Amino acid sequence: MTDHPAPFRLLKPTTRRAALVLTSAHSGQRYDPAFLAASRLDATEIRRSEDSFVDELFSAGPALGVPLLAAQFPRAYCDANREAWELDPLMFADALPAHVNTTSPRVQAGLGTIARIVGNGEAIYAGKLRFAEAKARVETCWLPFHEALAGQIEETLELFGTCLVIDCHSMPSLPGRHAPKADIILGDGYGTSCAPAWTDFLHATLAELGFQVRRNDPYAGGFITRHYGRPREGVQVIQLEMARGLYMNEHNFTRTPQFAEMQRRMTALLAAVIEARVWARFIPKRGAAAAE
Repeated sequence: MTDHPAPFRLLKPTTRRAALVLTSAHSGQRYDPAFLAASRLDATEIRRSEDSFVDELFSAGPALGVPLLAAQFPRAYCDANREAWELDPLMFADALPAHVNTTSPRVQAGLGTIARIVGNGEAIYAGKLRFAEAKARVETCWLPFHEALAGQIEETLELFGTCLVIDCHSMPSLPGRHAPKADIILGDGYGTSCAPAWTDFLHATLAELGFQVRRNDPYAGGFITRHYGRPREGVQVIQLEMARGLYMNEHNFTRTPQFAEMQRRMTALLAAVIEARVWARFIPKRGAAAAE
């Protein structure tokens, strides 16, 4: 990125109140001029993959006592919710190293660590890239973001003996008469990345806040849920996808008048999680003492 600005913002509370960590891997809006120059898309079209304003919707987290980690680089530049090296060989002018995953479903769909397309299927690049460019993006964006996330998880485990990560994302408002109707989709890898007690609690709380909620269909979670979710080791990770039409104009990427209400409801969700009795099932006695 230009002049190597910080690849993420880590907003930490003055006092930790709960073993909760918030992440927003796709809300970054710092578009490098050289990246834009290499793209065949204009400054609006390149944002089709962006989770616009998701970090703002959860911005009350630090004031409530939990940290918020938000990427500042855009998803179209480097996707932090993929493995470090999911790359499409057809995008590159030179050969890729043997350690690169070139066959994952994400790569085949054009949505690897360095994406080939944006959310509406439009190709990003006018020409081919060099592997050195992908390597630089991974080293300056992906790695620092995940080092920060791993650090927050370990710090939370030390403080509380458990950790719940809510990985916050947005989704295009689902089109079509036969599409599944949902305001929010919770992805827990079909129960592999998060204990059912937390998934059930989040589902019920969101329903009480007036949302129509589905689980794992069509979003069961990405790299963050799969990689960090270790329920048997005390780390619960769940992906939360919000329909963009609830709070923004999906054509011109602006907040709608409903944005403030959506932000209020997400703040209410966080407050409910922080005060939830569910914590008692997961915090060991040694952690409970540290949390007081």
